[in-house]
Amino acid sequence: MMRLIKKGLMYGNLFHVNSPALAERYNRALKHLTGKETKLTDFHIDISGYAPEIGEELEDHLYLNPNGCNRQFILLSTEQQTAPLLEAKFSTSRGILRQFIEVNEAQLFALTARDAVAGELVNSVYTVSKAAHLYDIRKIRVEADTTAGVVAEATKLQGMIEEFHARDDAWWDDVLIADMITLAKTTGDVTRVPISLKQTEYEQQNFWTSHFGGLYVFRQAEHPATLSVGGKSKLGKLPTDTIISFKERNKVAAFLELNGLVEPIVKARGLDAVAILRQKLDFIIVDMAAHLDLDISAARRQDLRQLARRHADKLPPEFHTLNALLRWAEGGGRWPKITSDDPAYFYTLRATASDDRNLVNMLLSELSPLDVRQLFICHKELFYALYRDWPDSKRSFVADFLEREYQVDKAGAREALFGHEPAMLEDAAEQDDKERALLDIVGPWGAIRRGK
Repeated sequence: MMRLIKKGLMYGNLFHVNSPALAERYNRALKHLTGKETKLTDFHIDISGYAPEIGEELEDHLYLNPNGCNRQFILLSTEQQTAPLLEAKFSTSRGILRQFIEVNEAQLFALTARDAVAGELVNSVYTVSKAAHLYDIRKIRVEADTTAGVVAEATKLQGMIEEFHARDDAWWDDVLIADMITLAKTTGDVTRVPISLKQTEYEQQNFWTSHFGGLYVFRQAEHPATLSVGGKSKLGKLPTDTIISFKERNKVAAFLELNGLVEPIVKARGLDAVAILRQKLDFIIVDMAAHLDLDISAARRQDLRQLARRHADKLPPEFHTLNALLRWAEGGGRWPKITSDDPAYFYTLRATASDDRNLVNMLLSELSPLDVRQLFICHKELFYALYRDWPDSKRSFVADFLEREYQVDKAGAREALFGHEPAMLEDAAEQDDKERALLDIVGPWGAIRRGK
């Protein structure tokens, strides 16, 4: 994985904690939340304050996410809002954290100037020992305060001020006045600079979770269903009539079409379908060549085509179907009828411009794992898991490709792949200020409103 890290494709854009003051604040917040402490003084944290180095030190990579369902967080700087979320258990967690930071940026900037802000994404479920528990998670409440409790103290002081104004005899209440002065020493003048955090409650409707082998829960769809990556046998009874295994490809396809969640890439507006299909074919050839131990270290597209011709009998069915679709798209072949039974079927689709487009593209990437670019953009957790088992030649080729074709122009790569639709919330946050300014205007998915 070091190859990905060095190229900025893994653990990229983390916030670097490298000063004694920041490390001390982090440790104070860590002890406040978990009772644990770190001896490290130089480490990197994600949007939630999770540090891979501390996870290794504590031998617990869920030290800020007990039971994987109530994510705790530590904010040392509002700059964390552009960092990724590592060890994600729910697809909605990062979006909630980022929105919370954005809405309260001015307040959090002031609070983190002197102390760490520690908090939790709270729901009514404390364990997901049963899959049915996932359906009880409907609203996420963000609870946050500094380790010194400044927000709570400010709320208390504000209440005292209101009482002082409401009571005619408040001027003679020495105890009330003394308490107000004491609190003001901690909070400052809350009448001029109010200390309060806004928009602390968020809905979790349709989502992905890594629990139970991976589930895609669409409970707000017109035709609700739960799609299971790991099979249905261990899920038990769920509060939905429709449970679909990824192995039931016809049912998965029918669900997506019935809810209007997908469309063919060759018919999608704003896409260069030919370029996308060629790239998908290249990735399939690379996978075949790597498993045959063929040299692809400096392979160009022409070289890959030669390998495909020489080893056509070794190429999987996905290649031949997509190649037929490419011939049609280029205007020189018949329209291939591709049903959901075809291994290439989900490679031919993309999400429509619905509120669930990010979730659907994530699902599609899991159903078409040979398209490594889409997999990396839409489902990093799965990309990293599969990467570990790839032949080294494939790891090298993919890392070089992503560095060359994606890392240098993320917004352009997304626009080429997904066309003119609203930006993916997860990846748009990784852009620098210049890219994000552009995305705010048109977005890699087009000038229509963003996600949740």
